[in-house]
Formats: sequence, structure tokens, C-alpha cells
Amino acid sequence: MKIGPYVLPNALFVAPMAGVTDRPFRQLCRRLGAGHAVSEMVTSKRELWGTLKTSRRADHAGEPGPIAVQIAGVDPAEMADAARYNIDRGAQIIDINMGCPAKKVCNVWAGSALMRNEALALRIVEAVVAACAPRGVPVTLKMRTGWCDAERNALPLARAAQDAGIALLTIHGRTREQGYKGQAEHDTVAAVKAALTIPVVANGDIDSPEQALAVRRRTGADALMIGRAAQGRPWIFREIAHFLATGERLPPPATHEVRRWLLDHLQDHYALYGEDSGVRSARKHIGWAVQALPGGAAFRALMNTLPGAQAQWQAVAGFFDELADRHPLLPLPAANDERLRLLA
Repeated sequence: MKIGPYVLPNALFVAPMAGVTDRPFRQLCRRLGAGHAVSEMVTSKRELWGTLKTSRRADHAGEPGPIAVQIAGVDPAEMADAARYNIDRGAQIIDINMGCPAKKVCNVWAGSALMRNEALALRIVEAVVAACAPRGVPVTLKMRTGWCDAERNALPLARAAQDAGIALLTIHGRTREQGYKGQAEHDTVAAVKAALTIPVVANGDIDSPEQALAVRRRTGADALMIGRAAQGRPWIFREIAHFLATGERLPPPATHEVRRWLLDHLQDHYALYGEDSGVRSARKHIGWAVQALPGGAAFRALMNTLPGAQAQWQAVAGFFDELADRHPLLPLPAANDERLRLLA
């Protein structure tokens, strides 16, 4: 799997999720089997580049390459400037956001709202490619199937983007109108893949090794992007990689391994955000990790009462120590147990 000159270790990508896919999370997912990770979206507004929020999103210290930065905006010149700015700070791949369905993004005609204005979307692609090409930096694009059911225009926009020089295209199998509701449809992804010569990545509802195989077969996609399913379960990448290679499921990870992964992640998280902000923002990662585990609901409530990083870290360590005593392998949610029994 290649993006421009870069050869990736596998074809499993971490989705760029705002407020989630920061440097510690990207590094954890790569450690556990992801072959590529794209940053949270960085604004194209120059006046916001110096803010703490943007500087954290653009922090790639110690991260293995290729460094992929996603940019978002509505003005072609601003987007080109944002690409150059991030390249100067280490970006090796620039990704254009035309997939975010958030109202605060779409209300200013950025993200997936750009799919309603194909002419502007194409001008942005052309401007960013022109800014990146002299530096040998490939440009990728993430989009949805369209704005709504009546406006599924991913195919013509994908063709135009390829002609403009995009190196890789990712499609989330929902419209902007859907947000994250309902089920992703991958027929549009399959149609785009059949029409293009550049690599195409399928995204949306890939939450198990079996679903990963089904989406790959249905779409013919060159790679798969996993987003929400990796929240609290970053080892899903190695599970999918093993299943695609062998047709067999890995056993659940050892509980003490999950403990170590989460505690290491928390230390990296505190280092990036500082104690006060780090403790607050770590709660969602901890909540995702424990929500389906025995005693997880009560432990999530406890998290909101702990004042500092040391107390939070020790509580997580203690929770998984006790869990490991009872369950050497991480216990699967009941729904997963039943699904695996039916597949056996």
C-alpha cells in the first residue's frame, strides 16, 4: 500500500476524529496494528494557527512517518497556505476534509458541506495540490457519499479530484444528512473504486474483522479506515489484520496487556495536555475502554470524581488489576460472545 512515495506497513487506517485522533491515540493505534494515521482536522484560518488547540492538533513530536495532517476550510488560497504551513512543520501528506458532518463545520460550508458546491470543492483541491506538488507532498481527500440521498455526488467529484492530482481518496459510506445514524452503504464506495485508478479507502461501520472482510469484498477498496470502533479498542487493527491474513480470529487480548496499553496511553496523554486538561479529556478514552467490561459503568462514574492525574492513573491500574485476577483474557461483551458463537 502506497501514498505517493510512502510505502505503508499495511492497509488499515485510523480515521481522523476531532477530539480523539491526537498524537497519543495515533501512536497507540499504530503500536497495535494500524498502518496509517491521519491527524485531527486543522483549521485553515491563519489567525487560529497559534492557538493551544491547533498547536496540540499539529503536534507530531516523536511520531513515526509518514506524518499526515488533515486541513479544513472553504477558501482555496487559505487552504493552500494551511498546507504549506503544515508542511513546514513536518507534514509529509496533506489530507483535505470534505467528510466532517458537524454542524459547526458545515454551517460555514466546510467539511462535507463542500460537496454541495463541486466547483468550489475542486478549486480547493487544485489549490492544495499546486501548493504541495513542488515539495513532493501527496494530497489525499476524505469525503462522504454526498449531502443527502438525493445528492449522492461522490462519483463525479471523485473523478474530478483524481484528475486534479489527488493521490488517494477515502469515502465514508454515509451522506452528510445521515451524520453517523443508520447504516453505512458501500455501493457508492464500490462504484468510485471501479471508476478510479488511484487508491480508494472504505470507511464507515467497520467494527469487526468479519465486517472488514465484507466491506473489502463488497467495495474492492485498497484500504480500510476504522474510526469509532477503535475508541476504547485500539487493538482492533491487529485483530482485523490477522483475520484478513488468516481467516481466523485472534483470541481477546490479555487483560494485563490492555492495562499496560491504557496506562501508557494515559501518560502520553497527560504529557501532551497537561494535568488539568489531560485528566478531563482522558475520561472519554477511559470510558470507552471500560464501558463494556464488568463493573465498567460504576467505574466510569468514579472517573468524574477523581481530581488529579495520579489518582486517575492509579484507579485505572487498580480496575484492570482486579479484572485480570478474574479474567486473564479481556472479557468480551455479551453481544460479541453470541455473535462469535453463531459464526462458529
